[in-house]
Amino acid sequence: MRPQTSSRPPWILILTAVVVLLLGIALSVLGVKLVTLGGSLHYVVFGLGLIAVAALLYAQRQSAVSLYAVMLVLTTVWALYEVGLDFWQLLPRLDVWFALGIWLALPFIRRPLRATSAPYPAASLALGLVFPLVVALVSLPRESTTIEGHLARGLDAVLPTAALGPGGLPAGEWHAYGGTPFGQRYSPLDQITAQNVGHLKKAWEFHTGDLPGPEDPVEITNQVTPLKIGDTLYVCTPHSIVIAVDATTGKEQWRFDPKIQSANGTFKKWEHMTCRGVSYHNDADYAASSTAPAAAATTSMASTPATTATDCPRRLFLPTADARLIALNADNGQICPSFGDKGTIQLLTDNLDGNMLPGGYYSTSPPAITRDLVIIGGHVSDNYSTHEASGVIRAFDVHDGHLVWNWDAGNPDETTPLPAGQHYTRNSPNVWSVMSVDERLGLVYLPMGNQTPDTWGGDRTAGAEKYAAGVVALDIATGKVRWNYQFTHHDLWDKDVSAQPTLVDLKTPSGVQPALISTSKQGSIYVLNRLTGQPIIPIDEVPVAQGAVQGDHTSPTQARSQLNYDPPKLTEADMWGTTPFDQVMCRIRFKSMRYDGPYTPPGVTETLIHPGNAGVFDWGGISVDPVRQIAFTNPNSFAFVFRLVPAAEVARREASTNESSGVHPDTGAPYGVEISPLLSALGIPCQAPPWGWVSAVDLTTGKIIWKHKNGTTRDSAPFGIPLPLGVPGQGGTLITAGGIAFFGATLDSYLRAYDVTDGRQLWSSRLPAGGQATPMSFKGKDGRQYIVIMAGGHGSLGTKMGDSVMAYALPAP
Repeated sequence: MRPQTSSRPPWILILTAVVVLLLGIALSVLGVKLVTLGGSLHYVVFGLGLIAVAALLYAQRQSAVSLYAVMLVLTTVWALYEVGLDFWQLLPRLDVWFALGIWLALPFIRRPLRATSAPYPAASLALGLVFPLVVALVSLPRESTTIEGHLARGLDAVLPTAALGPGGLPAGEWHAYGGTPFGQRYSPLDQITAQNVGHLKKAWEFHTGDLPGPEDPVEITNQVTPLKIGDTLYVCTPHSIVIAVDATTGKEQWRFDPKIQSANGTFKKWEHMTCRGVSYHNDADYAASSTAPAAAATTSMASTPATTATDCPRRLFLPTADARLIALNADNGQICPSFGDKGTIQLLTDNLDGNMLPGGYYSTSPPAITRDLVIIGGHVSDNYSTHEASGVIRAFDVHDGHLVWNWDAGNPDETTPLPAGQHYTRNSPNVWSVMSVDERLGLVYLPMGNQTPDTWGGDRTAGAEKYAAGVVALDIATGKVRWNYQFTHHDLWDKDVSAQPTLVDLKTPSGVQPALISTSKQGSIYVLNRLTGQPIIPIDEVPVAQGAVQGDHTSPTQARSQLNYDPPKLTEADMWGTTPFDQVMCRIRFKSMRYDGPYTPPGVTETLIHPGNAGVFDWGGISVDPVRQIAFTNPNSFAFVFRLVPAAEVARREASTNESSGVHPDTGAPYGVEISPLLSALGIPCQAPPWGWVSAVDLTTGKIIWKHKNGTTRDSAPFGIPLPLGVPGQGGTLITAGGIAFFGATLDSYLRAYDVTDGRQLWSSRLPAGGQATPMSFKGKDGRQYIVIMAGGHGSLGTKMGDSVMAYALPAP
């Protein structure tokens, strides 16, 4: 016979009832708010159920447990209906309620409860707990965004005569940012294979000594891809220091410090500080070449023939953070006095005036190099004003540094060097990323940014409307436009082309075509004929959301490649969190914002932008195996929130705080803008994972072969919990002839190796700092193939900062 319980509930039961009551009230209130916005009824219903359970617990009724068991089963069914067997989506819907069910099953909670006509509580609660547990276990290995596949032709060559680029580059070298001027990020070395990559070990680690200081901006980054020329590796640091290192031993040979200066003696107010690399020119390489570039037949803008410099036949070109271009002797690091003014060209000239922040104009990326020219663009501050420096592209003689031509999207037809007293077009679209060069065709390819401000375009110029956010092909000799293709029309979302275009001779149904492959922040991979600019893989103009703010407009359509990683449109069910409470708050925020798909125009209320301005693909681009005709990619998907702030409100904020209070001012425009990632109140992404993948594309078919989530939360979650969610990565990839691809730019500090045929991760190594850079490969003096990456972190991404150049190789025989 069951013992009688006292009339007064024990304190533990009272406490439990109070907690359940508070949970129910909170969930009901949040649920009502969600329902008023047109969202799910579930949270209201479950909240009211919790209130009923609390009342029954206080009344010491066994039916409280039975009722809760039914609620737990129905909630699991609802969760399955919303997200299917997706463990990481099911987790925030069920975790707190499963834990509460365990608590209610404990003997000291059940014993004081009086019997009722309800089913036996222990059995019903056991069923209620077992059901979500089984669902969770079944869903754990499943991932809805994964594409399983295998390169059907294995690693057999498709185009064995594929060109790696001009100049006959030796297989063990890396002479340009992307390996060659073609930007393929491909190594023809095949010593490292799927069979032995697991034996890779650290060969050496070199410390540059350039660490962030108290006067540096938050966004100080180490994004350099080293060059390997002969027996030397060349790196640059965020403070524009160039260091030569023995490629096989990691021993320093020399360093050059340009002693960069800011306008006010501090770097703290700079937007960012980085150096992605230096460029290399060797007179002997071109003297030995028997094939003159196609552009040689055209009329050169250089009125005086270039004189070959004898002081630096092998020279490096360094773009500095204080807007200089310096030529260095590659053998000893000494300045080349024959170039410019005693080795230096000042890029901030009188005809490039603008309303700029300190560091508001400089070249973050290495310039393009041709037989006779060094061609350079520049970063211009985003969303600062409508009167910033011009985005002009300038071509200087590679030997003496005189200006040969200039191309300004605001005055695109006049490329003759600008006379003294005249000015380039303020605020014209710029090129801040890396250009590519095909000297055989006589073309240089520009990945174009947009005209600032990024999020308001009411006064965009004709040049911006035509040339921004696309690729422009210029004649190397004259700077004249040969063709252009715009990927984002009237860009209001910061969809500048941020990655170097990749050039490859591509096998197509109509024969081998000279192709250009350009990735985009929106997710499309655009494949064009690099001679004509015509699409090889079809590009569709698709209707998009309308409704820009007064004084602006939107394009009715946008260009979407049929080869794309466009993320699906977000829904309320895609909102995430760690518990049902931050998840419902994310759902409320989602329903409160305007969101009509990927091109929703920003407005004065919060607007969801997905993918966000960090993009599906950013400056890292992709790597391409020109022989096997495959691409290795690292797509991301992360939503941001934009809100246009009226200029009067921006002025009030700046006047009251002497700062912009997180608002990009866009001085001269009717609106500033607030931009932030879509996060919960706990700082957790509102958008469900995964947020980052690795993937491969068969370029002969234009189809995705495989796609796997990539990376863990080890360096971003509390207590270093390495949840395998798939995290964003900002940096580039490497692909090798051995059938191995490398990537190290995820938010967790690892360099990883993958089998390109099926995407299996074969090896990883913990990095001493964030690897937000692009790995490269070369052959050392000892005959071994080396993999090198800069592990220096990224200030604004929050990865660990450092100064390590890491080199890996197979054990010496």
